Amino acid sequence: MNGSTAIPLKCPELLFIGGEWVQPSSTAYFEIIAPATEEPAFRVAEAREADMHRAVAAARTAFDDGPWPRMPHAERARYLRAIGKELAARAGDVSLIWPNEMGILQSTASAYASAMGGVFEYYAGLAESFAFEERHHPAGGGAVGLLVREPVGVVAAIIPWNGPIILIAYKLAPALLAGCTVIIKASPEAPGAAYIMAEIAEAVGLPPGVVNVVTADREVSERLVRHPDVDKVSFTGSTAAGKRIASLCGERIARYTLELGGKSAAVILDDYDIETAAQSITTSACDLTGQVCASLTRIIVNRQRHDQMVEALSARFASVRVGDPFDPAMQMGPIAMRRQLDRIEGLVARGVAEGATLAVGGRRPPHLPRGFYFEPTVFGNVDNGSTIAREEIFGPVLSIIPADDEAHAVAIANDTVYGLNNSVFTNDPDRAYAIARRLRSGTVGHNVFRADFSIAFGGFKQSGIGREGGVEGLLPYLETKTVILDDIPKHLKA
Repeated sequence: MNGSTAIPLKCPELLFIGGEWVQPSSTAYFEIIAPATEEPAFRVAEAREADMHRAVAAARTAFDDGPWPRMPHAERARYLRAIGKELAARAGDVSLIWPNEMGILQSTASAYASAMGGVFEYYAGLAESFAFEERHHPAGGGAVGLLVREPVGVVAAIIPWNGPIILIAYKLAPALLAGCTVIIKASPEAPGAAYIMAEIAEAVGLPPGVVNVVTADREVSERLVRHPDVDKVSFTGSTAAGKRIASLCGERIARYTLELGGKSAAVILDDYDIETAAQSITTSACDLTGQVCASLTRIIVNRQRHDQMVEALSARFASVRVGDPFDPAMQMGPIAMRRQLDRIEGLVARGVAEGATLAVGGRRPPHLPRGFYFEPTVFGNVDNGSTIAREEIFGPVLSIIPADDEAHAVAIANDTVYGLNNSVFTNDPDRAYAIARRLRSGTVGHNVFRADFSIAFGGFKQSGIGREGGVEGLLPYLETKTVILDDIPKHLKA
């Protein structure tokens, strides 16, 4: 591994099922290719159908017969706090593995990983403040009505390759607080964070089967989604995969939440400085090499200022230092994998063919002949109906789209099947608020890229169903039950 003498994982050749490290049913494995070198970094066991059934059975038994769902919330919170402390202690290990999976800068990986322990601490705090039981006066008879919120059951948490430790934290922490048991299905391209979480589950002494970790391809993952003993699927990934998961869950009325793709807009109003906007957009656009679902990739600006925006963004993109993600001097690392790089190159070629102006980038950096590197890229004169304006590229590629006026800019921003994120750039907070309320997206930022999981994160339209983070992120792991009693139970009389 780059930046490390040894892989900091205990049992990558095994699966974590039922609280134990177990031998997989076959000798198959996934080899993780370091995107900076195109060399093998490490390998992990590949779960087959029998392994997936075993993991589901362990989670089902832990939920139906184990102590976890019946523990007081405060006791589960103690486990969450222990997980948070262990995760904070493993942040350095995450920052060694993650760049070798998808190309994130090690400095960025370290910052994200160091913050994830706080997610478990936050949800532990909800054990005291969240109303898991509410008292009501029944209108149809009875002495007392109770609205109780109980765990949804066995959860399949399907994790993407771009931000695995982040999504594991925001799925696992609320699921555990609710009392669910979980199968973490890691991406074959980025399984390291899931293995670290398995080691943490073992270290803090979670009851057997509460957390299970497997890595599987699409066919075996679909078996997990179809499994009748899985009560809920929590998925983050592409819209195409999300549609498939929703259809499979619909066949058996399984619960699901989906955080899917985006084609987010930065709406630049006429009172905002172009150079300042360009600097803000450049900083966020290179994060995780642009492999961020909520990234602001459509830059909508008044037609009279279009060329100025192209010039400002092009100058900043051309100066971005691209290279080894373990080099602290770099500002952007490689694309995650060969197939993703090929897709980006194909979409850039499509943009040129459809008449957009390639202002900067659009190729491999000449000084980096090895690795999945791609220059930060800016297109000008982009038609919002073109391929590069409609499809999620998932790379450092921006499309600058001219608008006639403010109303036209809002219409362009909303003219997409996606609705994950947008931002408004203006010096007037009242204008920002007014525009934000007109934009059809789950998050709207002001003068900068914003995404705040401490409040809620998710999308409108084909960007998903449900929310992650904050109190909103706990609700999908709970079922609501109404209990109407003829007398008041003792715990309410106390």
